[in-house]
Amino acid sequence: MPSPVSADHSAAQPPGRGSVEALITQTRRLKGDVDAVRRDTPSDGEDPQERWQRALYDLALHQLDDLDAHLAQLRDGPATEPAEPVGAPALRPAPAAAPSGSLISRVGSAEWDLLTDEATWSGELYQILGLDPDSPALTLDELPSLVLEEDRPKLTAMVTDCLVDGKPIDGEFRVVRPGGSVRAVHMMGEPVLGADGGTSSMWAVLRDVSELRRCHRTVSETRDSLQRHRRQEQTEHRIAAELQEAVLPPWRGSLRLPHRGPRTLDLAARRLPAATTTPLGGDWYDALELSDGDTLLSVGDLTGHGVAVASGMAMLLGAVRGMALAGSPPGELLGMLNQLLDATVQPALGSAVCCRYRPQSHTLVWAQAGHPAPLLYRDGTGRMLNAPDGVLLGATSGAVYGQAEETLRPGDLLLLHTDGLVPGHSPSAAVDRLLDLAPRFGAARTARDCLRAVVEEFGGAGREDDACVLVAKVTA
Repeated sequence: MPSPVSADHSAAQPPGRGSVEALITQTRRLKGDVDAVRRDTPSDGEDPQERWQRALYDLALHQLDDLDAHLAQLRDGPATEPAEPVGAPALRPAPAAAPSGSLISRVGSAEWDLLTDEATWSGELYQILGLDPDSPALTLDELPSLVLEEDRPKLTAMVTDCLVDGKPIDGEFRVVRPGGSVRAVHMMGEPVLGADGGTSSMWAVLRDVSELRRCHRTVSETRDSLQRHRRQEQTEHRIAAELQEAVLPPWRGSLRLPHRGPRTLDLAARRLPAATTTPLGGDWYDALELSDGDTLLSVGDLTGHGVAVASGMAMLLGAVRGMALAGSPPGELLGMLNQLLDATVQPALGSAVCCRYRPQSHTLVWAQAGHPAPLLYRDGTGRMLNAPDGVLLGATSGAVYGQAEETLRPGDLLLLHTDGLVPGHSPSAAVDRLLDLAPRFGAARTARDCLRAVVEEFGGAGREDDACVLVAKVTA
């Protein structure tokens, strides 16, 4: 096939072998690095982001493979054919079959002579189109017969623009092979001008880009799936946040109860959200004044994240309030909560601490279910209350929860919290960090001031999970 340049342009000089060899080395090094990162990327087939990342890695490797093969062709130069004996009949040799899937098998060339209406195809083009290499090459008028009907106008327009207006060809269309399979073909070419300046022929390079397009589709599909997944997460996060906002007492400022008598507790509470994109968990806090003048204080955590967990938390909180209003003491209340979780359709685990404060006797009666015990601060020091027996809610059918009593004094401060309050620390280290706040609590005037100290200390960046904290200061 003649050199694919116009007659009034000189051929560009090939790049130096050394510079091409350096590019090949860089390409192969990059390909190895990308493949190593790809192998280290987890992919369990369930995470949409991991599937999207894996598809992008596959696409990058596919393109680097092609780049490596193109550079090797530049380095090695065009393949030479053995010279034919003088006087031998001009026979078109059968094209040698390139290895299936190799770049060579995916790139073919063609030239159409407009003066003789003859076509010359490379063997690779026959292989791309799935045609018998012994059959005649198709003319430009016959070529559209292989193209999908909806793509034929595109091919016709490209060829017309090339032959009439001298525009280069650069476009893509789909062909149907004899077996019925459809391949995507990218075509690049330009007219070859004769000595009189008119178009004498047209040459083109055709590349099978079916695998490349498959990789592009995979990337697009996984990206769309990831976007849908993120939108769903955002929606679930919003619904869970609205549900928590609806059922938890307002935390902005001190908790105000409809007191029927002298105010005996100064209360403040806060939910600390995770700093990451983790969905909302099932942490809760509550303060409820009962009909006999007692006050119920509770915090808890239902395992898991998302709307289902927030809904379960709302159910538990409603049950806590109902049973407390019915007069159930803390130990009995946790036992019934355990039965409730054990009977739910979707099994779940939870932890909780429930306290009932009796202002007449300054007595705190409390029970816990696998939850951190309340912390008591008095006279500038703090300690953790000795916890009665109690397993996680939903862990054991028929579990019995013990109760403990503590006599409080005016000025005492109770701190109830969920286990995610102090991020990055073991439970014992978290308790130590909280007890270290005793001097600041001793100098604070209100429960809200104490809560502010907790938020300043532990409410910043780095939190991986939600947490709740409730502060109760005995006033009388």
